[in-house]
This record gives sequence, structure tokens and C-alpha cells, in this order.
Amino acid sequence: MCGIIGYIGHREAYGILIKGLKRLEYRGYDSAGIALSNNDYRVYKCKGKVSDLEEQTKDKDIKGRIGIGHTRWATHGEPTDNNAHPHKSMNGKFVIIHNGIIENYNKLKNSLENEGYQFESETDTEVLANLIEFYYLNNRKNGKSFSPEDAVRAALNMVVGAYGLVILCEDYPDQMIAARKGSPLVIGIGKSEYFIASDATPIVEFTDSVIYLNDDDIAVLDDNGLSLRNLKNIAQTPDIHKIKLEVSEIEKNGFDHYMLKEIYEQPRAIRDTYRGRLNFNSKFLRLGGLHNVFQQLTEANRIIIIACGTSWHSGIVGEYLFEEFTRISTEVEYASEFRYRNPVINKGDIVIAISQSGETADTLAAIQLAKKAGAIVIGICNVVGSSIARETVAGVFTHAGPEIGVASTKAFTTQITVLTMMAMSIGLANKKLAKDEFTVLIDELYAIPEKIEKILTKSEKIKKIAIEISNATNSLYLGRGYLFPVALEGALKLKEISYIHAEGYPAAEMKHGPIALIDEKMPVIVLATEDKSYEKIVSNIQEVKARKGVIIAIVTEGDTTIKQMADYVIEVPKTDFALAPLLTVIPLQLLSYYIAVERGCNVDQPRNLAKSVTVE
Repeated sequence: MCGIIGYIGHREAYGILIKGLKRLEYRGYDSAGIALSNNDYRVYKCKGKVSDLEEQTKDKDIKGRIGIGHTRWATHGEPTDNNAHPHKSMNGKFVIIHNGIIENYNKLKNSLENEGYQFESETDTEVLANLIEFYYLNNRKNGKSFSPEDAVRAALNMVVGAYGLVILCEDYPDQMIAARKGSPLVIGIGKSEYFIASDATPIVEFTDSVIYLNDDDIAVLDDNGLSLRNLKNIAQTPDIHKIKLEVSEIEKNGFDHYMLKEIYEQPRAIRDTYRGRLNFNSKFLRLGGLHNVFQQLTEANRIIIIACGTSWHSGIVGEYLFEEFTRISTEVEYASEFRYRNPVINKGDIVIAISQSGETADTLAAIQLAKKAGAIVIGICNVVGSSIARETVAGVFTHAGPEIGVASTKAFTTQITVLTMMAMSIGLANKKLAKDEFTVLIDELYAIPEKIEKILTKSEKIKKIAIEISNATNSLYLGRGYLFPVALEGALKLKEISYIHAEGYPAAEMKHGPIALIDEKMPVIVLATEDKSYEKIVSNIQEVKARKGVIIAIVTEGDTTIKQMADYVIEVPKTDFALAPLLTVIPLQLLSYYIAVERGCNVDQPRNLAKSVTVE
């Protein structure tokens, strides 16, 4: 969840670290800190954002061509100055930054206290800093030739948990050590310089050549270059990748917030996701990333989709799509619960793991369980080189581009785009989807970006509605069929960024409890586009209206029935009912955004959240 940045080279490190931390702040923003090495190291850290750290370091000694930086999402210990990273070991030999959780930290801490170690923070990271120092000092005291790398390896062999680490040692001021297990780390390779980061966003302007560290890798960086070995001290061959990312993609480009920019990027993102895969003229669709497993997909008896948060909502849409188009039994599971309930996984089952970042810890753990059970595990993610992309046997990238806003928007629509194309391809191949239906769906999917652009022209109207209901304390989202998961996603967006309590329900379930909440102060957002359940949703709206609820209805253009009943109406273009989630979610994203802005909330960095959940 935390953001890590490191630099070693010929430049002054401070500016690179601060700029990198600002780009990584979406990963956590409870506190921030840096350590700079210039024959000795200096540590500056504080509670708050990177801007607070900048203020603190004014008039301080910030020279040094080696440095590490960290922006924190608190796990062990509240956001305080003491709990902020970097952390020093008790005797000052080591300073480290850490993304992850050390699960056995308490046992390790007790052992170190018995050895005389004292602690200044509540964090698991300080325990690790002292454990590394303990091995280092004890072995050198006994006359052994014991390097900082040896000490790191010894300590990590005692650790249970996940970590992305960057470490400096006082005795080796020209060296930096990085290690990874479970939490992502990427090393950027420049000309006589190296960059280390949680992802590529902070280093893209300096290099396009990167190494993605694998689990149990330990990298040592110094003026002589890079050495890569694993926990067993076996040399590893670095695999250098080229990243395709432009600096302009991670800037706001005139928008007030990243979230708004990313909402408006959805037409482009969806086009990029189906470009090269879907041919409108020849009515051809092919997902190259599934080529090696496509036969198994068409013959599958069961599909299990695993995901968390917004990706779980897109997975529910995927369940409807697969069962509609392929007639293959499909289940959707929370990845966070999957491996804790002894799930039934049969050899040959298809498991589809969905994650925007490709680093979601719960989803990765579920992947490992599914692989051990003999399932064919496929990934859907946005980040090339991510852990899920490397852990799965096949997969499809969404090509959404960087998503900096903590609340996912274009991740949801591009994931649904991929799931739609998968279901269409399999359905056509196993003859459960007729050719003429397939052709209609290609036409409709191809037209979705233009239809979203049309919805975006109504943003001012949506903003006015948002202002009218921005003082609400609770809200209800209702949908049927394909629009039920959209109701869930709309409610999540409102909770995430405006802190208004919201719940999504299948519209028919309203009478089984939630209707008790409805009064004249309760906004009820109803997804009511024309499909086979239209008459039923009209009845649900009448039930809300009879209890004086405030109705905001998302309807198909030209609708006249619901217009007469609802307090507010937002129209979306007509499309195939299976693709309606791609259109109806756009007004809900905008509604949440404008409500949050009206309430003065931090839209891009909502409280207590972080973008990439890399800890369980």
C-alpha cells in the first residue's frame, strides 16, 4: 500500500525523491519521509503529506547522490512522526523503508528486546531494521566477513509476511539494497544510475528500461553496477523490460482532479482495450493473450472469478456475461475470503483473477491456492510486468493507462470490456452465442466509446443534481440484472470519496429490508434503462415514491414513463442490455465526484484508503 522510491547515481537525489513521492502518494498519504546519504545519512520524516515533508526539509542539508523515500499507508501504528518511514536501527547502522506487513514482528521484537534492543515506534518495520542490524553486528563482532547483504538475507529468512524493502547501511554509504516478497518493486536502469520504486510512475521520465524484482530477490546497487541474488544466495539473471508510459499520462492535464480526468479518459481507454482485438469491418474478435488456453476455455465446465473491491463488481458483470453468452457455470468470489473457506476447486476449472494494479495481495494469494489445486488461472490486469501478469498462465491486459485517482473508474469499464470480449469469443466458439448475436454485439461494443462521450456532455446537469443531494447522510442504489453490480459500484464510489453511507441492492430486494430506510431525505438512485425487467423496475420506483424517497433515475434516451415519476432523470444512449453497465456507470461516477467536491472532500486521496492493496 505504501510508496517507495530510491535513487543512486550522479544526480542530487532529493528532487528525484520528492517528485517520485508525489507521484506515488496515491499509494498512501498518512506520512512521508526521506533518507539521504553523503558519506553519512540524514533522515527527515513527518506525519502528513509529501508537501509537509517539503516544508520540513526547507533549510536542511538535502545534499546526497543516494537517497530513499517513502509515503505511508498506516498498518502497524497510527500516522505519527515516529511511525513514519524511514526507520533507523537502534545503533544507527541501518535505515530502511518498507511496503508490506511482517506478520511475526511481535515474536521477533520480543527476541530483540531480550538482546537489549529498544524501539521508538509502533511499527513492524523498525523491528526489521533492528533484526538486520543484530545479525550484522553479531557476526562482525565474531570476526566473520559479513556484509550488509548477508545481514539482510539472514534477517529475511526469519521473516513471515510481505515486503518491498530498500536499505542503506552506514558502513557502506555508496551502496543500496532492495528486496522483495509479495510487495512490488521495480528497478529503473539509467546511464550510471539506478532508480527503485513501487511502480514505474516515478521513474518514467528518467528511463524506460526496468527490472521487475521477483519474490525472494535481493538486489545490491552501487557504483560497480547491480548484483542480483535470491534468499538462498543463488545468482539471478536480471530480465530487462521496456516500459511504454508517457509522462503526460500521469499528469492532470488541466483537470482539477485525477479522478475527473480518468472519468473523461474512458472512451479512449475502452478503444485502446479493444483496439487490435476487435475488428468492426470484418466482425472479427481475437484475444491473443488467451491463445494457449482457449481450447480449455471453450470446454470448461466451471469458471471462478476472484477479485476485490471495484474489480469484484466487474467480476459480477462478468458472471452474467459468461453465463449468458457461454452457458458455462460461473461464480464470483471475494479474493480476500477465497482461501480461508476451503473452496472446492477442481482440476481444469478456469479461475479468472481481476486486479487493476496486478499486485492485490489477497488476489495473489487466491491465485496460488487455485494453481495448487490444478486450476487454469487467467489474469485480467492493467499493469504490464505486475505480479498477477507473471503468476498466471495466460491473460488479457486492459490498456486503461495509469489510474492515479484512488477511486477506480476506467479500471471498471475496461475490465468489463475485456470480460465482454472473452465471453463473446468463448460463446461463439462453443456455439452458445449465435453468429448474428455476436455481430450485433461487436457493433454495439464498438459504439460504446462514442456513447460515453455523449453522456459526458451532460456533466453540468449531473453536477446540479449532485449539489442538490450533497447534504444527504445515506443513499440507496438499485438495479436489476446486469445493472445490479453497477448499483454496487455506484454505492462504493459514493462511500469512497464523499463519506456518505450508501448501499447497492438488487431492486427486488428493497422490499426485504432496505425500504424501511426510505424517507423524504433519502436519495434513491435507480438504474432503469430499457430491458426485460423494465416494468419491474418501474414498480420499484413507485414503491419508493410512495414513501417520499428522492428518486434519481438513470434511463434510456427517450424514456417517458419514468420521467413522470422521478425527481431527477439522467439519460444514457440505448445499447444492448448486456453492455448497459458500460454506459450507466458513467453518470454514477460523475455524481459521486461532484458530490465529493461539493462537500469539500479530497477526491483523489480519500481518507484511510490507498490505491493498491498490497497487504492482506
